[in-house]
Amino acid sequence: MAQTRPREELERVLGVRFQDPELLTKSLVHTSFVNEQPQATPASNERLEFLGDAFLDYVVAAELFRRHPDMPEGQLTAARASLVNRDALARVAQRLSLGDFLLLGQGEEATGGRDRPSNLAGALEALMGALLLDRGTGEATELILRLLGPGLDRVAREGVVPDAKSKIQELVQRSGGMRPTYRVVREAGPDHAKHFLVEALVGERVVGRGAGSRKADAEQSAARDALHRMESPDRAEADVLSSPVETG
Repeated sequence: MAQTRPREELERVLGVRFQDPELLTKSLVHTSFVNEQPQATPASNERLEFLGDAFLDYVVAAELFRRHPDMPEGQLTAARASLVNRDALARVAQRLSLGDFLLLGQGEEATGGRDRPSNLAGALEALMGALLLDRGTGEATELILRLLGPGLDRVAREGVVPDAKSKIQELVQRSGGMRPTYRVVREAGPDHAKHFLVEALVGERVVGRGAGSRKADAEQSAARDALHRMESPDRAEADVLSSPVETG
């Protein structure tokens, strides 16, 4: 197993000092490490990840609400999603070299786990959860806004570019249709290399299909497929919404 960097280095990178260093350590423990070395630590960072995820959503939502008093709810939701999705958080984690500090099992290490976006994003969320418990809402909020500041500034400069799911929802609701839903058709592979096949539906009609290594990515892929079909020169938007995707 590769040697991880000392947690004190991470504290210097973050500009914070934990009162309980064990909370910081727990935020860096991947499930694979627990599976291979249960005697070393009884739990992974998943509970802290849950807490940090919720707190990140709140902090970013509150900051967007404060900065953009005239932005409608739909755009606020899209802006928040653009800042706290897996890939956006993974990029922040990469800037911190957070992967160097993770405690991984040998299998996860060997398959590129230190650079895996899901691991990086999850660790960042867990780190924010740990900081929230250790230093309180004030310092945790301050760090989140510092780390996500470039993204918040970009939203202020450039506005919100809606993702595929937001676009398809807008198109469908504009046409008087039901809100799109997504269902997993197939899930395969081990935990570190999952593969999801997802269908996008309007009512009971399948309007798009997509795949990805995460359910959220597969949903976006299915939404892009539906948008592509709507924008096809030989298929009107209404045709796509009224006829299902052919099974193949």
